Amino acid sequence: MTELILHRGAEKVTKDQLDLIPLPKATDSYQPVSHYHLADKLTTIGQDILTDYALVGENYAAARQGQQLFSVLKFQKHHSEMALSVGFRNSYDRSMSIGIAIGASVFVCDNLALQGEVAVMKKHTKNVWTALEDLAITTLYKSGKNFEQIVNDSEVLKYRSLENEQAFQMMGLLFGKGIISPRQITVLKNKWLKPEHPEFQPRNEWSFYNACTDALKSTPPVSIMEKHIRLHDELTKTVSLPF
Repeated sequence: MTELILHRGAEKVTKDQLDLIPLPKATDSYQPVSHYHLADKLTTIGQDILTDYALVGENYAAARQGQQLFSVLKFQKHHSEMALSVGFRNSYDRSMSIGIAIGASVFVCDNLALQGEVAVMKKHTKNVWTALEDLAITTLYKSGKNFEQIVNDSEVLKYRSLENEQAFQMMGLLFGKGIISPRQITVLKNKWLKPEHPEFQPRNEWSFYNACTDALKSTPPVSIMEKHIRLHDELTKTVSLPF
């Protein structure tokens, strides 16, 4: 499954369509980064560095008439329910900096789990491409370790049972900490009580995690990476193998 999570106000586009979105004019202090060339650069670097993985998906969504981009590249090493994902974002209206994050995609529902931090490119200066390449290479070199940690976390969460009362308490905590919005908490409750996929029927913390990531799909691109990482950190605070 390679469908992209469509965030609020975003539309799915192809890589070639990214090249049709007008690029803002450069100034003495601002050098825009092309959505298309950013996607192309990260795809190339990813394939060069992740030599044990195969690229199995390229997914792009544009918001604000193409001014914002959120994308996920998927790489698979073994037949598994999860794939290493490289999430990245960009904007032409300066609403957000370039960001790159490593995560895992859950194939059954295309949920995205992000761990660690977002590597952010804050300045669009004339040497932006050199700095961007350094950022991409550094982030991708860390990808294997981050991905393995996410997979390990998922296995542990499957062992931890969760009753409705505990799940409702966790929903309140996520809402109180600003990870889940008032509208999303209703989606989260419904996804938890009525899971759409057999894989998430078991009443455990992994099923709850995926209900949360489903609820986060309506988050705007400008903040979705950070929300996913905060969610992962919150739900895996005390993760440890039970044996």
